[in-house]
Amino acid sequence: MRFVPASRRRPVREAVVPMINVVFLLLIFFLMSAVIAAPPPLDVSLPASEAGGDGRAPGDGLTIDAGGTMAFGDLRGDAALDAAVTASGEGVLDLRADAGLEAVKLARLLVRLAEAGVLETRLLTVTP
Repeated sequence: MRFVPASRRRPVREAVVPMINVVFLLLIFFLMSAVIAAPPPLDVSLPASEAGGDGRAPGDGLTIDAGGTMAFGDLRGDAALDAAVTASGEGVLDLRADAGLEAVKLARLLVRLAEAGVLETRLLTVTP
C-alpha cells in the first residue's frame, strides 16, 4: 500500500445531489401522471350486480343516498336534479343510488326524470 500525503488527497464527494435530482424528477412524474378524482358528493354504497357492464365509463351522474337526498357536484335537492338533467343532454344519465334506497323513492325519481326529458338512465352497480 502506498502512502499519499494529506495535501495531495482528493476529498471524497458523496453522490447525493444526483440522487436528490432523480427523486424530484420521479416525484414530478408521478404527480403529473396521477388521476385526481373529485370525491363523491354523498357517501353511498352501490348495490351489487352479477351482470357485467356495458363497457362505458361512468360519467358525472346524479347521486342519491339511502334517505333520498340527491346531489350533483355541489348542488343538492331539486337543483341537483335540474343540473343533472341539463348535463346529460341527449345522452345517458348515470344514477348512483345507495343500496339502502327504497324502491318506491327510486321509482318516483325515474318518473320525474322521464318527465324532465331524460331518455335513458343507467343505474351504476358494483360486481362482487
